Amino acid sequence: MSEDVLRAHLADVLDWKNAHAGFDAAVDGIPADMRGRRADGFPHSPWELLEHLRIAQRDILEFCVDPHYKEMKWPDDYWPPAEQQPTGEQWERSLAEFRKDRAAMKKLAAEADLYSKISHGSGQTILREILLVADHNAYHVGQLVLVRRALGAWRG
Repeated sequence: MSEDVLRAHLADVLDWKNAHAGFDAAVDGIPADMRGRRADGFPHSPWELLEHLRIAQRDILEFCVDPHYKEMKWPDDYWPPAEQQPTGEQWERSLAEFRKDRAAMKKLAAEADLYSKISHGSGQTILREILLVADHNAYHVGQLVLVRRALGAWRG
C-alpha cells in the first residue's frame, strides 16, 4: 500500500461512517432539553459524551503536537460535571471545537511523520494516536446513538 493511500484511509477513519453512524449524524438534531439528560440505565447524557469526546480528542492532539504536553488526571479531567444541562452556546462551542480538532488530526494524518516516536512520549507514534482517536471516538459515538435511542431522540 502506498503512503498516500494509508494517509487517506487514516483521514477517513477519523470520521468514518461506513460501518456505523458517524459523529455528525450522532449529534445532529438532539433536542436541547435532552442534551443533559441521562436515559434510565445509561451512565452518561449526550452532553457528557460530547464533552468527553471533545476533551479526549483534544488531549491526544495536544500530546501529538505539544512538546510541553502535561498529562491530565484520569478520569476527573476527561468528563464534564455530572448531570449538567448545557446552554445552546456551550453545545455549539463543543461541537465546533471537536470538529476543529478532528480536522487537525486529519492534517496530522496527511502531513506528519506517522512512524517516528513522539519525542516526549513513551514509545507512541502519530499513527498510533490517530488510531487511538478513531477507536475512542467510534466507541463513544456508539454510546451516544444508544442513549439517544433510549431518550427517544434518534432519527437514524
